[in-house]
Amino acid sequence: MQLHDLTLSELSAGLSAKKFSSREVVDALLARTAKADDKLHAFTEVYAKEAKALADAADTARASGFPIGPLHGLPMIYKDLCDIAGRVGTGGSKMWTQRVANETSNTVERLTAAGMVPLGKTHMVEFAFGGWGTNPLMGAPWNPWDLKTQRTPGGSSSGTCVAVAARLAPAGIGSDTGGSVRIPCAFNGLVGLKVTFGRISLHGTMLLSWTLDSIGPMARSVEDCALMLNALAAPDPRDPTTLGQPLEDFTSATKGGSIEGMRIAVPDSKQLPDFMHHDVVQAWQASARTFESLGATVAAVRLPDWFFAMAQAAGIISTSEMFSLHRDWIEDEKKPIGPGVRARALLGKGFSTGAYAEELRRMGERRAEFNEWMHPYDAILAPTVAVPAIPLAEVEETSPIPGYLTRPGNYLGLCALSMPSGFSGGLPLGIQIVGKPYRERDVLRLGKAFQDATDFHRRAPDLSSLGL
Repeated sequence: MQLHDLTLSELSAGLSAKKFSSREVVDALLARTAKADDKLHAFTEVYAKEAKALADAADTARASGFPIGPLHGLPMIYKDLCDIAGRVGTGGSKMWTQRVANETSNTVERLTAAGMVPLGKTHMVEFAFGGWGTNPLMGAPWNPWDLKTQRTPGGSSSGTCVAVAARLAPAGIGSDTGGSVRIPCAFNGLVGLKVTFGRISLHGTMLLSWTLDSIGPMARSVEDCALMLNALAAPDPRDPTTLGQPLEDFTSATKGGSIEGMRIAVPDSKQLPDFMHHDVVQAWQASARTFESLGATVAAVRLPDWFFAMAQAAGIISTSEMFSLHRDWIEDEKKPIGPGVRARALLGKGFSTGAYAEELRRMGERRAEFNEWMHPYDAILAPTVAVPAIPLAEVEETSPIPGYLTRPGNYLGLCALSMPSGFSGGLPLGIQIVGKPYRERDVLRLGKAFQDATDFHRRAPDLSSLGL
């Protein structure tokens, strides 16, 4: 395998074995990006000079003989809502193309402290407010699985997912308020972890919803997500929601081994929406059979009747908070803001008096009720997105499709791992393994077992027409 094909874990092992250097890895990825990104449009900015200097420094540190961590010298990319002091941070908005951040996000701090090398920042849906991955003013990244027809890359972490799928980077950072890590991972054949709210500090991150936002790793293997989570999950006094979390070694859950005795709930397919694509359903049901063959107890269940209604409820909360955060420019017609994002944000202005507060009250009740319902199970297995990636020209911005199956997880305070489960006409499909709050180890363990039994995560898009 070539350097760009290696996962974070494989790169880490290769560096330790002195098979190659950090500088060689960075040079290979930068060269690939130079050839591909004019078409793919994944990056807002490439940190070529800085990445080479940091890779050289990582190689010097490794040669010193002093102990270094498993992420030291490995490349990383960041969704452009993770601020870096002194650097431009756009938040996906044309309005902020000259905005220079005055602080560095906790996410960048922790991964840089772990020795990771930033390759650059990536495009995203404006203000992280959308699941399809569109951005009419900044430009939508191109889903690399179809280079002839531009298809939705998924949002809002669109650029990160496109770059990782196209092997321009081994892994990256996204955020998930209603599915924005999981949706693009499903559309691009990647593994993405939506962590429990409060696992990873949001300090220095441009917020969409202070109630539902979460930072999440996006990669090509379950092990890589666990490796990054080990570095990211920690208390941060600047974000009090992180202070009560249990401290764990997540990589221990990805060492492999039996999942016998773990209980997985598989919802009744009749509860799924009528816009489900046949191939998505088939791949999901096949994945359930795979888990059963691996020794897990797979139970057919009926979710609470209100479960999928939580997609709309989560939308009320996120839209209300988004409008509150951005109303000064959303209401200013002179500001260059995408019409779809502006129209959806303005819905937050029109909610009836008390609707937001009532939804927060109901959310607390639903979480308690669902925790009781889920008590007998270790995870729920569901499709991630109802359809494969559609042509960008066919996107209806107000469609409920992209986040319909993912938003309930945010609303109910759950964690979830999305991973590839098959293909439809050459386009990736995804499943999500949804776990209880702070039980990321369970979903990682199940995800590792499924990954070891399949090869979907090893498949790559064909970029030969780009000279790669």
